[in-house]
Amino acid sequence: MRKVLAVAAALLVASCAQPQAETTPTETAPRAPIGDERGAIIEQVEMGHTDFAVRYLGATATRVLYRSTSGDGATGTEVSGVVFTPRGQAPVGGWPIVSVGHGTTGVTDECAPSLYPNLLGTIGVVAPFLERGMVVTVTDYEGIGTPGPHPYLDPDAAAHNVVDAVRAARNVVPGAGSRWAGIGNSQGGHAVWAAAEDVDYGDGLQLTGAAALSPVLDLAPMFDLSKSLTLPQILLTPFLVEGLQHRQPDVEESEYIRGALEIDKRALTACTDLLGVQKAEAATRLLPRDAAPETEASRIAMVDWLQSVALPRTSTTVPLMALVGDLDQLVDPKWTQDAVGRACSMGDVVDLRTERAQGHSDQAATQVGVDWVTDRFAGVSAPNTCGRG
Repeated sequence: MRKVLAVAAALLVASCAQPQAETTPTETAPRAPIGDERGAIIEQVEMGHTDFAVRYLGATATRVLYRSTSGDGATGTEVSGVVFTPRGQAPVGGWPIVSVGHGTTGVTDECAPSLYPNLLGTIGVVAPFLERGMVVTVTDYEGIGTPGPHPYLDPDAAAHNVVDAVRAARNVVPGAGSRWAGIGNSQGGHAVWAAAEDVDYGDGLQLTGAAALSPVLDLAPMFDLSKSLTLPQILLTPFLVEGLQHRQPDVEESEYIRGALEIDKRALTACTDLLGVQKAEAATRLLPRDAAPETEASRIAMVDWLQSVALPRTSTTVPLMALVGDLDQLVDPKWTQDAVGRACSMGDVVDLRTERAQGHSDQAATQVGVDWVTDRFAGVSAPNTCGRG
């Protein structure tokens, strides 16, 4: 049982306390930024306390608040994040930029990775790029660390946040160039893939590729009638409900969450280690029925929403990489393989890789993604597994 709990914890960097209720705005929503307004810096402050890896590499970290666009495309939003600058002088043409999409940390403000020196675990993706002399930018995503709800798994909002984080980095780092790549784990894999599809929003920038590690491209099969949820999938359900409620505010949480998942939700969705022991104990009491849709209508509502945010949605000329672990208990490898198959049928260039004896977002995936992104900056032709048996 201890091993199962450890795997579950690794599969889902558990998120924060209670999801925020959506509030009715009392003021007119700001319009979406245009042109150079996208990624414009509202506030910036150099972080005095950084992770050891950042200090060892002689890099600096700047916490930023920048302008971006909500998922509706018409409303402006303010997003927080961190920009890392490598040591040394920028090369001719400027430092390449890597925009990192973090995995699920939570949906409330204290779960913003930029508030923590280790970015709630994401520093492991950042450091290798700093070592290779690249600027790295990490968005917190809309609604995490800033006012308003987080639109969990909204591909448009995520794409805008990832792209505008690149623009924010260029505003912070004078030596940053226009070439960039995206890399992300789990939720972040979904975010950088969405950014690769939204090429129009990335105008003025050169996206060389997007690496999606254990991406949540399509979770609709998780609620098939014959599906019994795994422990990591049970733990993920409160965040899926949050995403559904953002789209459909009339949905009741009780339609999907009950039993031990309801009673111990605060501990089970905590984004820090403060409730670690309580979380482990609570997980032993979870049952699949605690996260089962209450009615068929509830199940259909969840499936419909998940299908609406699933990727791919359109073709892209940007090279893509998708990495899956064959032991992933959160995202069934077949779900990702099927999504990649749809992308291939659209004409995308996708490098699908399966890591043997690996789970969800295991550390081994990071090095594969770093090498793949580095090759894109070096001009190496992107591998394409589409059409292979």
